[in-house]
Amino acid sequence: MHCRQLSVIQFKNLGELQIELSPKFNCFAGNNGAGKTNILDAIYYLSFCKSFTNAVDTQNIKFRNEFFIIQGHYKVNGNIDELYCGLKRGERKVFKRNKKEYERLSDHIGSYPLVLLSPSDTRLIHGGSEERRKFIDGVISQYNKEYLQRLIVHNKALQQRNALLKSFAENNYFDTESVEIWDEQLISNGSYIFGERKSFFSSFLPVFRDYYSFLSEAREDTDIVYDSQLIDNEYTKLLSLSRDKDRRMLHTTAGIHKDDLQFLIHNEPVKKYGSQGQQKSFIIALKLAQFAFTKKIKNYNPILLFDDIFDKLDENRVRQLMQLVSREDFGQVFVTDTHYGRLEELFLSIDSECKIFVVDKGVISKTKILNKISGI
Repeated sequence: MHCRQLSVIQFKNLGELQIELSPKFNCFAGNNGAGKTNILDAIYYLSFCKSFTNAVDTQNIKFRNEFFIIQGHYKVNGNIDELYCGLKRGERKVFKRNKKEYERLSDHIGSYPLVLLSPSDTRLIHGGSEERRKFIDGVISQYNKEYLQRLIVHNKALQQRNALLKSFAENNYFDTESVEIWDEQLISNGSYIFGERKSFFSSFLPVFRDYYSFLSEAREDTDIVYDSQLIDNEYTKLLSLSRDKDRRMLHTTAGIHKDDLQFLIHNEPVKKYGSQGQQKSFIIALKLAQFAFTKKIKNYNPILLFDDIFDKLDENRVRQLMQLVSREDFGQVFVTDTHYGRLEELFLSIDSECKIFVVDKGVISKTKILNKISGI
């Protein structure tokens, strides 16, 4: 799978942009604020129906404009698909596949899998447990639509249960039967989600270890431990035992929304004991494992986005990583960097087609093709 053409109108700082893309490497060079990341964000939008930098859709409309449009032509298993995303101020976001509008945006998630590596990924290590749950949910949701739907239902039930607990406190009243109505939804959907997360990690962990070993040249032992209250407790009993605490705290204190991941190196937390280089390698190994795992399930290559890759690794490690993803078992890759010359030098040494686009104030000012492969 790859995106052949991208068209953008009034998205962030991009005015009107239409580019023909390489099926392998597409690099965007330019100063900070030029619009490089916004181009990657447009590609991300076509996979996830949302931005990875700003969750408020209307704030992604270019300043002093009324709408944005993102379109992409994709080649998937020999077929050409046309994706369209449009948003006008005050109106509902419209997302279409081959001119047919989706009734639910969640139905689109996973159809065009994508893996993003960006500077904000440091939150996986230094952020709270919610960041790590988002990672789990993001990977599984790209190949398991039932998981995504159950997660949506579970989260809505959790919000309703929490609202009910607050309402009871405000009115000095408590109704066990009303709480148990929401408990049933949490138990039904949460038990399924827990089972999928547990199964996922049993398969994901060996893949992660292989990639970390590659990046660290097999110098370090790593581990990921899945923490969940459901490992040692049955869900119904768990909610029942925590009910008095929930009444005091005014929110649900037990369940899968408390799940977390322990990232370990030599059996110690990466957050505390890992060097900056080890933490960067840990994150990259996570994302490469996500790519490999998703590919195995979907049976075709997800798109890879590397935003400001030189911010994460030194030039030798970047070269090693790009050599890795240039292999045939990887697909289309997007890379941003502030230095055109550095990108050109890097990809001249890699035997794979690369297009380098120079971005300046939201427009493409220059395009260069390196290592053109005939017939592609």
